Parts: sequence; C-alpha cells; structure tokens
Amino acid sequence: MNFNLSRQLRKNQTPWEAKLWLVLRNRKVGNLKFRRQHKIGKYIVDFCCIDKKLVIELDGGHHNEEPYILQDQIRQKYIEDQGYYVLRIWNNEIDKNLDGVVDEILDICKLK
Repeated sequence: MNFNLSRQLRKNQTPWEAKLWLVLRNRKVGNLKFRRQHKIGKYIVDFCCIDKKLVIELDGGHHNEEPYILQDQIRQKYIEDQGYYVLRIWNNEIDKNLDGVVDEILDICKLK
C-alpha cells in the first residue's frame, strides 16, 4: 500500500469517517492531533493519534462476517505489536452516540 492509496481513501471516505473527522480534525478533541488514513506498516488505519499511540478503526456490518473477522484480528495484532492501542467503533455508534464515542476517545487518551 502506498501514499496514493492513502490519498484516495481520504478522498473517498465513508459518511461515518467524514462525520468523525469533522470532530477530530484541527485538534478539536483534547487538543490532540489526529491523522486520517495513516499508514502503519503495510496497513492503512482510519484514524491515528501518534502522540497517544491510538488507532481508531470504524467498522461496518461486514466486519462481523467471515473472512473479515480473521483479517481484522491479524491486522489489529500487527498494529498492537507496533505499540498502538486499537479502538474499534461500529458505524452505527457514530450515528447514534457520537458524543459517547468522543468521550471514549478522550478517556483512552487520558490513560496513555
């Protein structure tokens, strides 16, 4: 995966990524710098706060099906082995409880 793929993913973000990015961008959450579609090894993660070693992955319903479950486990283990904490958020959580999602992100960042 290369830089061009990251750029393409940023341009073609999902509605849930766009909604969360509006909240995370420009240090609006805890004055923390988040990047979107950030490359870690061979993977590109949805959001990353490098200072807090936090990765946020947004998951749609297909992540609850085979073979995505196994792929996600392998991917998450790799990212965690690089020293990151991975927070997985379901898309419907963004729709139903965005404030709660932001609170959870802040709580995790306070611990790191």
